[in-house]
Amino acid sequence: MAQNKTPKYRNVLLIRFSAIGDVAMTVPVIQSLAEAYPDVHFTMLSVGRFAPFFSQMPGNVSFWGVDLKKDYHGFGAMFKLFRQLRKKHFDAVADLHGVLRTTALSIFYRLSFTKVKRIDKDRRSRKRITRQCNKDLTPRLTSFDRYRIVLEKLGFRFEVRFRSIFGEGKGNLSSISHIIGTKDCPWIGVAPFAAHKGKIYPLYLMEEVVAQLDSAGVCRQFVFAYGREIAQVQAWADKYRSVEIIDNGLGMAGELILMSHMEVMLAMDSSNMHLASLTGTPVVSIWGATHPAAGFMGWGQNPDDCIQIDLPCRPCSIYGKKECMYGDYRCLTGIDPDTVFTKVKKYL
Repeated sequence: MAQNKTPKYRNVLLIRFSAIGDVAMTVPVIQSLAEAYPDVHFTMLSVGRFAPFFSQMPGNVSFWGVDLKKDYHGFGAMFKLFRQLRKKHFDAVADLHGVLRTTALSIFYRLSFTKVKRIDKDRRSRKRITRQCNKDLTPRLTSFDRYRIVLEKLGFRFEVRFRSIFGEGKGNLSSISHIIGTKDCPWIGVAPFAAHKGKIYPLYLMEEVVAQLDSAGVCRQFVFAYGREIAQVQAWADKYRSVEIIDNGLGMAGELILMSHMEVMLAMDSSNMHLASLTGTPVVSIWGATHPAAGFMGWGQNPDDCIQIDLPCRPCSIYGKKECMYGDYRCLTGIDPDTVFTKVKKYL
C-alpha cells in the first residue's frame, strides 16, 4: 500500500467511552487508521474493561482505560482527567462519542488551542426512521463511516480494511482450553439477551431454535448469559446435551478467542453481535424494535443474515428502549423459529 500523506499531527487522542457495541465498532476504523499512518501515535481513551478490543492493535496504538463511575463522575472530574491527559501532549483530538463528558473534554482542549473534531450522529435523520407514519428506511451512514469521517476532518485519509482482531487467524484456543476443552465438532454461539426488551427474541421461541440445533447433529452450543440471565437459560443446559452456558468466567478476552473459533454466532442486535463481528465470525442476527438501516449492523456481516419482519410500526426505536405500542412485541414474536434455525444451520 502506498504511504499516505501524514497530517501535521504526531500524537492523537481518540475518545469513545460507551456502550460496549459502539466501542467495538471503533476497532476496524482505528486499526485501519493505525496501519495507514504508522508514524502517528494514537491513544484510545475508553472504559478500562474494553482493553481486550485493542490488545492486538499495531504498535502505534495505545489504550487509556478509565473507570468513569468510580473516578471521573461530573464536570469537575472531566477537568481532572483533562489535566492528566494533557501530560501526554496530544496535538489533535477525535471525539467519537459526542456526549456531555466528551464535550467537556473537547472544550478544555479547544481552550488550550488543540484541534478537535466531533462526531455527527445525525439525530434528526434517525428520527425519520422511527416516526409512526411514512418511515424513511433509507440506510444511514454506519457508525464505522461516522468514525472515519471524524478522522478525515483531521486530515487522515484511509480505507477501512479489517477482517478480525486476530488478523487472518484465530485466537489462541489453548489459553482457554482448561475451561472450554478442545474442538472436535461445530461450535455455535447463542446470545439470547440484549439491553432492552424490544431487542430480545422471546426465550420460549429461542429454545425451539436451540432444540432443533441440538437434534440436528453433533455440535456444541455456547449460550452467553450473565448474572440473573443465567437462571433464565439454565434449563436449556439441563435439557439439551449440546448446550453450555458461558458466563463471566472467561472474561472478555477469552470470549473473543472462543468466538473466533465458532462457525456462527446467533445474536440479537446486541454487544455480542459486535464482538463476534470483530473476530470475523458470521453472525445471524435477530432484529425487532430496531433496524439495520440505522447503521448499527456488525462489521462485515451479510445483510441476508439479518432476520426481521416488515411491520408498519417498526422500527419504533433506534436503541430498542421504547415500549411496544401494542404490548405484544409482534416484531419479535412473529419471527418463526424455523427461519432462524435454517439461517444458522447453513453455516454448519
